[in-house]
Amino acid sequence: MADGSSVGVASLKGKVSAEEWQARVDLAALYRLVALHGWDDLIYTHISARIPGPEHHFLINPYGLLFEEMTASALVKIDLEGGILQDTPYFINPAGFTIHSAIHAAREDAKFVMHLHSDHGVAVAAQSQGLMPLSQHALVVLPRLAYHDYEGIALNHDERERLVADIGDKTLMLLRNHGTLAVGDSAANCWVGMYYLERACTMQVAALSAGPAGVLIAPDASQAEVRSQVSRGIGGALAWPGCLRKLDRESPGYDA
Repeated sequence: MADGSSVGVASLKGKVSAEEWQARVDLAALYRLVALHGWDDLIYTHISARIPGPEHHFLINPYGLLFEEMTASALVKIDLEGGILQDTPYFINPAGFTIHSAIHAAREDAKFVMHLHSDHGVAVAAQSQGLMPLSQHALVVLPRLAYHDYEGIALNHDERERLVADIGDKTLMLLRNHGTLAVGDSAANCWVGMYYLERACTMQVAALSAGPAGVLIAPDASQAEVRSQVSRGIGGALAWPGCLRKLDRESPGYDA
């Protein structure tokens, strides 16, 4: 059971503002939840959080820690140029900086940004038709979903402009041949958005496992009805406390 005791980072609780500490705890919880669901990719992919305040500073993972090891104090504070703003033995993933800085800078509502390389997320991102209206989960996701074509490992800062243009005002994205992305105005909404996207991708892979000929596309009227039903959100705030209780049972120490 991961408790974060091996990361060798002194606690920052009481040494940063209350707002920054809460952002750290919420972000560390997202990392642990991704690990619990098996959506992590060793030390790769990233989740970030904007620290409240006018500076547009944000938090991202220290490059080298597994997601199951992440703690609130281990997260690295950086600026929009990628400069590290705290004493830390770690550095950051340059590709993580490219993707996340772009969205945080462009979207005021982008308090949390999550990017994953899950098996099923990448599989659907590599299918020419993208996410199909095959499941209720997909119907919830589709009104919020954008696409971005693959340009290689995200080290080229010029890609940021195209990434921002492609996501527009959507909160979910399939990065073609690459993975999934979720944006949230809270950790809860970022998590539940990604959860629905990942589940929809898993269901699509299962449905297409015998070939596309026999799959049943949801009727247009049903798609429109679900779009209307979820126009105000999908209940992130309701699910989040239970997710934290699950972490307390199965992966304690994220809030250290």
